[in-house]
Amino acid sequence: MKYDHILVRYGELALKGKNRKEFEKKVQSNMRNVIQDHPTAKVRRTHGRMMVEVHDEDPHMLIEKLRYVFGISSLSLALKVQSSYDEILNGALAAFQESGQEAETFKVDVRRAYKTFPMRSQELAPKIGAHILQHTENVTVDVHHPDVEVNVELREQGTYITCGRVEGLGGLPVGTSGRVLLMLSGGIDSPVAGYLSLKRGASLEAIHFHSPPYTNERAKQKVEDLASQLSVYGGKIRLHIVPFTDLQKAIHQHVPPHYAMTVMRRMMMRIAERLAEKREILALANGESLGQVASQTLESMHAINEVTNMPILRPLVTMDKQEVIEISQEIGTYETSVLPYEDCCTVFLPENSKTRPKRDKVSAVEEKFDFEPYIQAAVEGIEAKMIEPHTNADEVDELL
Repeated sequence: MKYDHILVRYGELALKGKNRKEFEKKVQSNMRNVIQDHPTAKVRRTHGRMMVEVHDEDPHMLIEKLRYVFGISSLSLALKVQSSYDEILNGALAAFQESGQEAETFKVDVRRAYKTFPMRSQELAPKIGAHILQHTENVTVDVHHPDVEVNVELREQGTYITCGRVEGLGGLPVGTSGRVLLMLSGGIDSPVAGYLSLKRGASLEAIHFHSPPYTNERAKQKVEDLASQLSVYGGKIRLHIVPFTDLQKAIHQHVPPHYAMTVMRRMMMRIAERLAEKREILALANGESLGQVASQTLESMHAINEVTNMPILRPLVTMDKQEVIEISQEIGTYETSVLPYEDCCTVFLPENSKTRPKRDKVSAVEEKFDFEPYIQAAVEGIEAKMIEPHTNADEVDELL
C-alpha cells in the first residue's frame, strides 16, 4: 500500500459559522487552480477537511504547490482504507513503514468522525499500536515525544491514515475579502504588505510608478519579479505601470523641496484612487509603517490621506523593520527587494523633507500650480501586464 491521498486541514475557516461553506468552496477552487497542470489529481471536500486524490501524480509535488495556498493550516500524505478493523490495522502498519523507516518511537492517535464504527477511539488506538509493534523491530511507543505520530481518521467514506504533516500558511482563502490595489515599489516593505493582504483573503492588483530615464528597465523588471513572487501566493497579478516622469519633474520644479515628498505621495494616491475606481477596487494598500522613515509620521499620513476617500490598508503599520525583513526572507522577496535599482521615490529626493507637514500648507503649495493635466496624462498612460508565478519547486521529502 502507498499513499494515495493528501489530507488538507484548515484552521480559521472552521470558525466561520454560516459562511463556512463559501470559504471552503473558495479554498477548494484555489487548490484546483494551483494544481491544474496535474490533471489526474482531484480535490474533494468533506466535513472539516479537504482531500486530494493523488492518482498518477507525484504527491510531493502536489504538496509543494498546495502549501502556498492561504486558508490551509497543514497537509499530510494519507493512505485511504476501508473503515473495517483489519483494513485499518494493516493500513496503519503500511503507512508507518512508509514514513518511519528510521523511527525508533511512535504513538497512535485516532479520531472517530464515523460514529457507527463499533470501536471507540480509546479502544482502537492501543490495538493499532500493538499491531505495529508485532510487525516491526526495534520500535517502541512514546506518547510524549514520538519520532512518528500515526494519525487515524475514521470517516464514513473511508479511513485516512497519516504519519506526518507539512505546515501551511493559514489565513483566509484569497478572493474572500475583495480586491485591493497594492502600491508596489521596489523596496522591502510593499511586497510584505501585499503578502499580508493576501493572507487576509484579499486578491491583489498592483500599481507601480515608473520614471524613465531616471529609473531604468532593471528597476521595472525588479518590480515585475516581486509581483511574480507574490503571485505564487495569490495567483496571477495585474501590474499597472504608471508613467510618472513628467509629473515628478513638475513637482520638482514647482514645489518647495521640503514639501516635495509629501506632494509626490499625494499625487500617487490620486492616481491610484482613479485606477482603483476604474477597476472597481475598494481599497488601496501600501508598505507604510508608523515612524519608520520621515514620510511615515502620523502628520505625513494625515496630510497624504486628505486626497482620497478610499480605505488605505497598512498591514505593516505596527511592525519594526526587522520584523518586516524576516517576513520578506520567509516569503522569498528579500533578495529581489535589496537589488540596487532605484525606484521613483529616490528620484529628486530632497535632503530636508518635512516630517510633520500640515494639511493646509501642503494644499496651499499644490494650489500654486495646476497638476491636473499631468495627473490625467499619467492615468491615461498606464500600461497593464499580467504577472504569473514562477516557482522553483523544492523537494519536500524532508518536511514530511
